Amino acid sequence: IMAGRTNAQIAEALAMLAGIMARDHQPGREDKVRLERFMKHKPPTFTGGYNPEGAVKWLEEVEIIFEAM
Repeated sequence: IMAGRTNAQIAEALAMLAGIMARDHQPGREDKVRLERFMKHKPPTFTGGYNPEGAVKWLEEVEIIFEAM
């Protein structure tokens, strides 16, 4: 039951991030500038594997960066 809820939270967060990225997309040099700005926030790295709690924590930290941007 908990794993299902966690998967739903991950899917919802990814959908939200995709929406933010699509809404903010401007082709050309802006992409490079936006990536540089994102990287200045030192985003966390997710190493993969089966780690639902780690994935949720990673998504939350990346969401904070996107919201700040």
